[in-house]
Amino acid sequence: MHRPKIEVFDLVAMTNTDPKGFVREVEEYRVESWGLYMARSSNHAQFHYLESWLLPSLGLRASIFHFTPGHERDQDHYLDVGIFRPGEQQWTSVDHYLDIVIRTGRDAELVDIDELLDARAAGLLDTAEATTAIEIAVGTVEALARYDYDLGAWLAARGMPISWR
Repeated sequence: MHRPKIEVFDLVAMTNTDPKGFVREVEEYRVESWGLYMARSSNHAQFHYLESWLLPSLGLRASIFHFTPGHERDQDHYLDVGIFRPGEQQWTSVDHYLDIVIRTGRDAELVDIDELLDARAAGLLDTAEATTAIEIAVGTVEALARYDYDLGAWLAARGMPISWR
């Protein structure tokens, strides 16, 4: 069981430090009053490019992974549940294990429930943090269902119009 993953999004240095401490150059940061957009290349075996929106008020990070051939997945968006803290020069995130896989127009699947339960049992999250993560995840899936599992439509209705490359 791993500790909650922490990332740093440095707007000045134009870098993203991942949970393992790898510093990656960022092509684009875009700050909105409600969130932060990041676009960067990746040297990951399964995907070559990553786009994300950090949405602090929702406790979510929405991502699109641009998969390498042979590693495609049946998903349109991937949501991480956690804490996202804005800052003038840096944003930070703390992942709270739960994730949601969105297939636009079809469904949303809550995944990694076992990781959240293991983390709680190991004392890596307290009861309040685990409860909040569950409430965010379940509430998000319910909200997405009302918008035919269309992340963009749901966020636009909340005054958070997202766009991707």
